[in-house]
Amino acid sequence: MAWRRFLVCSFNLPNPAKTLASPPVLQNPTLFFPLSSSASAHFSTSFLVTKTPKKFKKQRKKPDSPRTKLAQQHPSTRNHHLESFVDRDAHFRFLTRSKQFLSQQPDHVLRLDDAGKLYRELGFPRGRKIARYLDRHPSLFQTYRHTDNKLWLGFTDFMEDLLDEERSIMDSMEIDRVNKVTKLLMMSKEKRIPLSKIHHCRLLFGIPDDFRDRVVKYPDRFRVVVGSDGNRALELVNWDKSLAVSELERQFMVDEEKVKRAFKFPVKYAKDLDLDEGDARTLNLLNTLPLVSPYSSDGHELDLWSLEAEKYRVGVVHEFLSLTLEKRASIHHIVEFKDEFCLTKHTYAMLKKQPRTFYLAGTEMNWAVFLKDAYDEKGNLIDKDPQVLFNEKLCRYAEMKKGEL
Repeated sequence: MAWRRFLVCSFNLPNPAKTLASPPVLQNPTLFFPLSSSASAHFSTSFLVTKTPKKFKKQRKKPDSPRTKLAQQHPSTRNHHLESFVDRDAHFRFLTRSKQFLSQQPDHVLRLDDAGKLYRELGFPRGRKIARYLDRHPSLFQTYRHTDNKLWLGFTDFMEDLLDEERSIMDSMEIDRVNKVTKLLMMSKEKRIPLSKIHHCRLLFGIPDDFRDRVVKYPDRFRVVVGSDGNRALELVNWDKSLAVSELERQFMVDEEKVKRAFKFPVKYAKDLDLDEGDARTLNLLNTLPLVSPYSSDGHELDLWSLEAEKYRVGVVHEFLSLTLEKRASIHHIVEFKDEFCLTKHTYAMLKKQPRTFYLAGTEMNWAVFLKDAYDEKGNLIDKDPQVLFNEKLCRYAEMKKGEL
């Protein structure tokens, strides 16, 4: 409104010569009175752009966070076959957890109303309907109406047969699982691991659900004790020399050069020595070897930030992965045994420095580590345990639609 008044004033001001002789005459009364609504409608300011439209604003790039930043940044180092295992675990999370939870229920059934509240135990997102996930696996899960007129969730007859097959595999592999647990106890700091941690990671090693009841069958191997915190723990009874041989030591007897190339601990400030490639490789090899056995009784007494302590921790992680069924583990499994294996919070950075042996998939916050030598070029596990073969078969049946079975 101010600029319109200025224009009107500039064209309708009285002559200065006349103002001296006669009193001023109001020639344009609109100078001192506001314009009417009809007059102001002809001078709209809606065409003026007062702020930059959103589509023309410069989009700020969100800073990378460990939740979204990939562990393998460069495409040339990314193995899509191994990355797909992380996606597969997320896809079958409902199947894995629901199978474990329902197997522990009486008669393997659960009321559907109660199942909708157990989203964490059954492995589906909070706020989602469980029926949506049951429809994905019609060959394995079913719902039926009981005599109380309530819907119940349970296994199909075909799934019950698969569970019987899995139990027979567990029974046949019991000695192998006992050896795995014994080796875990031998690697631990105090030769003792809480039973809750072994139970939490039982699927990683193929340990049966009732392992805590089977412990009493092996009194010469381990015993159950109560720790200072009141929790029950599994303690090693006798040291077995035949089991105190790591996978790296076993490979060293077969292919010495392969093991020498497995890890790399370069000498600090080696570039200042101005060595050629061959001499630098020889110097780094002298710094790398010998490795420290994960079954070393004094490994936890090493200086935390020394080179020998890092060799020891790398060897512990390598042996831990070699004991798993699929030669891989997630961050949650590694952290579970952090205190027992004397690992630090820098485990991710430590494994990142050994790309010849370990492959890190996923994101920096939720990563999984693989033993690269255990997989072929197409991402297939070379040596498959009977439990792994059963899991692959179960996943194939889970993908079948209704009527395909």
